[in-house]
Amino acid sequence: MTPKEKAEELVLRFLKLQEPNYNWFNKQLAKQCALIAVDEVINLGLLYGEAPFGNGGKQFYSYWQQVKIEIEKL
Repeated sequence: MTPKEKAEELVLRFLKLQEPNYNWFNKQLAKQCALIAVDEVINLGLLYGEAPFGNGGKQFYSYWQQVKIEIEKL
């Protein structure tokens, strides 16, 4: 999954939590929630040694940083 696709998926999941029938929604709130979730993924990666060190860690960190950028663009 590309960073853009992951960003869209995360924001959509938080939009669905707000209102399953899409009668109303707050996209900015969904984006903030998605950014918090991504920060948690990055922090867990740091905690367990996935990022930002090591070859795989650099890819992990880079991917999730790109997801954050894509969320902000939505």
